[in-house]
Amino acid sequence: MPFKPQEIPKCPKCGKSVYAAEERLAGGYKWHKFCFKCDMCNKMLDSTNSATHEDKLYCKGCHGRKYGPKGYGFGGGAGALSMDTGGQFGNKESEMSNRPTEVHVGASTAGPVEGGCPRCGKRVYDAEKAIGSTVPWHKTCFNCATCHKSLDSTNTNKHETEIYCKNCYGKQFGPSGYGFGQGAGTLSMA
Repeated sequence: MPFKPQEIPKCPKCGKSVYAAEERLAGGYKWHKFCFKCDMCNKMLDSTNSATHEDKLYCKGCHGRKYGPKGYGFGGGAGALSMDTGGQFGNKESEMSNRPTEVHVGASTAGPVEGGCPRCGKRVYDAEKAIGSTVPWHKTCFNCATCHKSLDSTNTNKHETEIYCKNCYGKQFGPSGYGFGQGAGTLSMA
């Protein structure tokens, strides 16, 4: 029986033979040391921060963006909350297809959703809910109707269906007339 040489494995990235002295292992493949980098961001990798998908090699962050769960609060990979899809690296496959859309009430009339945000009328999901209000508001909508200063439960004043900071609320709906609003806490009776 003639001697058969063992076939030398090929690097999935460059297609050239990988010898034992220069190999890196991941996902059942052997890679060259200088080919062992992320397919999206070209970051050099090691065994602790690499992830494979079929014969492609990724850093854990790019792998999470490309193949991880999609939607609000997902896509950052490696335990981070992020909306980064990796588009700056040319990734087109991780676009979210389940973004919330404006809900229409009835057949053809658009209006606020029951239990929706009082300012914009759209549905408020838990991840975007403002903290400190019993009525669900988007974090981005939870600001003063006049000066647009961000609000929280300690500086919010409600008037009818709108919210205001203490300063704007006092100017618009506070006491007025002679003796009020002169500044420096002065109440004049002269």
